[in-house]
Parts: sequence; C-alpha cells; structure tokens
Amino acid sequence: MRAWSYQHRKAIAHAMQRLLRQPLGTLLSALVVGIALALPAGGFVLVDNAASLARGVTGSPEISLYLSLDATEADVADIESRLRAQDALAGVQFVPRDAALKQLADNGLADVLDGLERNPLPHAFIVTPRQEDPALFERLHTTFAAWPKVDHVQLDAAWVQRLHTLLSLVELGVSLLAVLLGAALVIITFNTIRLQILTQRAEIDVTRLLGATDAFIRRPFYWLGCLQGLLGGLVAWSVVTLSIALMRPSVEALAEAYGAVFSLNGPTPPQVLALLVVAIALGWLGTALSVRRHLRESQ
Repeated sequence: MRAWSYQHRKAIAHAMQRLLRQPLGTLLSALVVGIALALPAGGFVLVDNAASLARGVTGSPEISLYLSLDATEADVADIESRLRAQDALAGVQFVPRDAALKQLADNGLADVLDGLERNPLPHAFIVTPRQEDPALFERLHTTFAAWPKVDHVQLDAAWVQRLHTLLSLVELGVSLLAVLLGAALVIITFNTIRLQILTQRAEIDVTRLLGATDAFIRRPFYWLGCLQGLLGGLVAWSVVTLSIALMRPSVEALAEAYGAVFSLNGPTPPQVLALLVVAIALGWLGTALSVRRHLRESQ
C-alpha cells in the first residue's frame, strides 16, 4: 500500500512539473477546456434559473373541485377530510358558495346577482399539489372526479405541461451541446497527451529498457490529463460565476421594471462538484485513449 501511494505521489509531482515547465501551454489548454465546459455548464445554470423564474411568475398550479348544488354540510366535511388525507396535496382551501357569490358581487356583478332568486354557485375546494408533475395532476383529476357530490374538477395544468415541455426541450439542447463539447475535449486531451508522449519517446524507451512496466509509464500521463481537466473545470466555474455576476444587475433591473423580484443564482456547490468531476473524467478518458494507443504502437 505504501509503495502504491508513493508511486502515485511521485506521478502527481511529475505531472505537475510538466505543467509548470510549460506555463503558457498549460494556461491555453485550461482556457480551451474551461470555455468549452462553461457553455453547457452555464446553460444548465440558466435552465435552473428559468424554472425558478417561471414558478415565481405563474404561481403554484391548482385543482378546483366544484361540488353539487345539493351537497350538504356533511358532504363538505367528508370531502374535506378526504382531501386533507391526500399526501400528494400541499394545501387545501374551502370556498363556501356564499363567499364565492360575495366575491362576484365585489367584482362588479352585484346588479346581475340581485336579480337571481337563489345562489347558483356551488361549494368549492381549491387544492395545491406538492409537485408540478402533469402525470400527478391527471391522476388527482381522475380520483377527485370519481368522488360522490363532486360535480366538476377543473385542472389548472395546461401551463405546467407547456412549461415542462419547454424546459425539457431547452435542457435536451444543452445536454446535446454538452455531449458534443465533451467529445471535443476528449479529442483535445488525446492530442495534447499524444504530443507529450512524442516529445518524451526517448525517455519512455529508456525507462522500458530499465524494466519499467506500462502501468508505471502510463501513471504520470493519467495524472497529467486529470490535472488538465481539473484546471479546465476551475476555469469553467470561474467563467460561469463571473458571467452570472455580470448579468445579475441587468436581470434584477428588468424584473423590477415588471414589478417582480428575481435574481440570477450562480452554480450551487453540487453543480460545481459535478462540473469538476466531469472535467476530470473527460481528461482521464482522453489520456487513457491516447496513452494506450501510442504505447501499443511503440511496442
């Protein structure tokens, strides 16, 4: 175990020395990797912000249950107890028929309502699901419509479906962009490590003559690719964070002009960690492909 740890520490030190010996090349490689990673990373962050903004603008989706006109107080109490027993609901609001009638009168329909002999409005419940899931809305709609004394169920989920479709489309586009740029980064790392191997071919041949294994030869290159990926990930994180910071005042001013309160959020710690892990993994993959190919060809 100590020998294994020592070999990896030595390989890391060797890889860092290679990076420090070529500061300009290291900087340019980190910038290329970082800018390429910043595009999809920034896209995912903006999608999260857009979803948050959409929820804040449109509010929580609701389902309205209108009871039969002959529903008694016992029927109302029974339906309310059923609704409150639903774990999928975050809120339940009862709207008595008299309160609904008064609200219509306050909205300027008092003259029309005065000509009615009785209140034509039913009791109603307005419920809010815990999740903005169209499938959940449909399931609750079917369940509520089958209850006795429930005359009509109005599903306020059309905008939810459109929102999910739009955000899913944007997220798919960002994901495709991430795949394409990820493949490009693997190719860049492949060529970078290939040049490193070619410039050190004589050293590798001498090391082999001295009895070094392929694992010993590959190890510094693996760490070199991982370190390049890590540097690129840090650059991408910096670019995304700086871009969000520059855009935030303009976005806040625009939201304020429409009477809303909204601020762009930067990448969260889990998103930053995922970005760095992906960057390191791409660097390792490009290195593995390059090292295995060129060492096999040199045998």
